[in-house]
Amino acid sequence: MNRIRVLPDQVANQIAAGEVVERPASVVKELVENAIDAGANKIGVEIQAGGRALIRVTDDGVGMSRDDALLSLERHGTSKLRTAEDLATIETMGFRGEAVPSIASVCRFTLTTRERDSDEPEGTEVSVDGGRLIDVKSAGRAAGTTIEARQLFFNLPARRKFLKSQETERAHIQHCLALTALAHPQIAFEFKSDKRMVWRLPAESAGGDAESRMAALKERLRALYGAEIRMIPVAGEETVSGGDAVIRIWGFTGAPGVSRANRQDQHVFVNKRPIEHRGLNQALLEGYRGGLPKGRYPICCLFLEMPTASVDVNIHPAKREVKFERDREVRALVADAVRDALLDYHRESISASGADDAEDAVPADAPLKAEPFPMASTTKGETMELVGGESFESAKPAAKGQPGSGKPQRIFPEVPKPAPVPASTSKAPERKADRKPDRAPLDDVARERIAAIEKEVKETPAEPAPLLKVPLRMLGTVARHYVVLESDRGMVLMDRRAAHERVLYEKLLAEAREAAGEAQRLLLPETVELSARDAGFVREQLETLARLGVGLSEFGEQTFLLDALPPFVRGIEARKFVLELIDDLKAAGSSAGSDRLTERAIAQGICHRAALSGDALSEAELANLVEDLRRCSMPYTCPNGRPTLIEMNERELAKKFGRGG
Repeated sequence: MNRIRVLPDQVANQIAAGEVVERPASVVKELVENAIDAGANKIGVEIQAGGRALIRVTDDGVGMSRDDALLSLERHGTSKLRTAEDLATIETMGFRGEAVPSIASVCRFTLTTRERDSDEPEGTEVSVDGGRLIDVKSAGRAAGTTIEARQLFFNLPARRKFLKSQETERAHIQHCLALTALAHPQIAFEFKSDKRMVWRLPAESAGGDAESRMAALKERLRALYGAEIRMIPVAGEETVSGGDAVIRIWGFTGAPGVSRANRQDQHVFVNKRPIEHRGLNQALLEGYRGGLPKGRYPICCLFLEMPTASVDVNIHPAKREVKFERDREVRALVADAVRDALLDYHRESISASGADDAEDAVPADAPLKAEPFPMASTTKGETMELVGGESFESAKPAAKGQPGSGKPQRIFPEVPKPAPVPASTSKAPERKADRKPDRAPLDDVARERIAAIEKEVKETPAEPAPLLKVPLRMLGTVARHYVVLESDRGMVLMDRRAAHERVLYEKLLAEAREAAGEAQRLLLPETVELSARDAGFVREQLETLARLGVGLSEFGEQTFLLDALPPFVRGIEARKFVLELIDDLKAAGSSAGSDRLTERAIAQGICHRAALSGDALSEAELANLVEDLRRCSMPYTCPNGRPTLIEMNERELAKKFGRGG
């Protein structure tokens, strides 16, 4: 009796479905990818009961003839590959030829299609029940394809019972569609759930140039996630393989202060294919180093473009994972591009934010006056200096009973106020649109001032100027640790210790780069014992560590002698510092370089040298601290990612007091 037998096609398709069709979202993903490969300009997706009862995908692509419709149900039937060499240059979303027969084997399946360029007036409808062909007949349809998958896993109850709730499955489908819509903003999408329209995304005009692609992606992001999330553009490219291949990255990443507790909002695409890649996740964190608190993750929507021969997309049945031919270069490109985008955001000038004509704009090189810099307890008649050189003047004491005593006033030409509106003598209710109050005549100075204000309002963009580029007025301190400042937009709180850490960090980093390779000898050398694997790794990195100023030498099979540390390392246990440095080098990879290790080393010891929270600082010292923070390359976070400044605008303050904002 033979022990080896060939499985029937129906069973083989159901086994393949176990890899391809994990849940209803997998069906939607495969069918939508086929619609994209068919050149669709509009794709509609409708589901019921979270995809269990119905999944319907409709497109206006090229469609199929009767013969092609039947061949698409054959296992490994595909129009996207012809030879084995094509696997090295895959440009389509789908290519295996397993999706349609696998889906048809686990549901009640109907395919209706008509070829776009066909002379036939009719289309074709194919019905399949659990992998068995039921009927093939003519059907009326416009050019394109519609696929219906009903009662998913009806013939596999063991798989069906492991599906989650309808709401959970619907959320997975919506997430899958959102990724596809982000990757293809030039395609219109419709999504219905239980006969309710969830979204209708119009096609965005995405040309071949980078500017139009970024604009289309921005609109699609806004349509899907709203305009509340602050994102900054990312762009970069690198030439590899002797100048023959170019790898590009573009898209958006979260602005400083925007982060999540998990990686769910990190969307990375390779040649428009959404992927999961641990190396790219690590590269993203590398780009944000020092800009995120521990345990927080950035959000992003980034696109990598590279030659198809440089990436292998055929290593996972669901095509979630990929392999790069030049993994190190790709990771370095992502980290550098994100890092450059964050630095550009921090270096953004007033002219870049559109506020050049604003009277309150602070020049980047404006001196910060330390004296006088009074606190909230300003005495009578003192001048209150602004960060950036502008001044407020405390009003002189008014006579008893007069309002506004001691209130600071900004000095600029006053605009005459309109005369009071006389009470209406008409009995009929007066509409607001009909009210035309008499105004006092304006002089030339007032007219010029009003014209300047109107021009400023019209030319001011939606994006506000960076916080440290607007005037700030110091009001006082809270709990001797937080500095209260006022801007023309509302209230600003500064964590002075975090600000001091950022200033000290960048100062030490600049000194370390100037004195690269310098080291200070330890009074008593220490031994460092490592595991066999770590010992081998450290032997390969001794030169890199020496450039950093770490003096390590072999002292046995798995023992090293530590006799020197960088001059900026103070107040830290030497052995612990080296062990953490080795862990960082292993995590970042051998391409991290001494600069990356220097940054990490300084960040480790910076807290020991920053201002203690209980130490009182004078007004002049606080003023200098704000000025030093303005000169930093990344002033809005401390080296460990905590915010240095928190802003509450007038609308937020009004909401806190129940004014409706």
